[in-house]
Amino acid sequence: MNDTPWIKASRSGSNGGECVEQRRHAGMIEVRDTKDAGAGPTLRFTEAEFAAWLDGAKKGEFDHLITPS
Repeated sequence: MNDTPWIKASRSGSNGGECVEQRRHAGMIEVRDTKDAGAGPTLRFTEAEFAAWLDGAKKGEFDHLITPS
């Protein structure tokens, strides 16, 4: 697949700089904090790793990390 530009998550609008971006680059899915785009770390995932995480997120498996139980 082709590389893509950085895409900012829609919920990263105007909520105090808590912005996350992702892109496809060199066969990997990359994720970074928009505030530290130039100097901060970039997390890199294989397509299978990212697909597994995305599937879990869609199923609500990580909701407990942001929602009190």
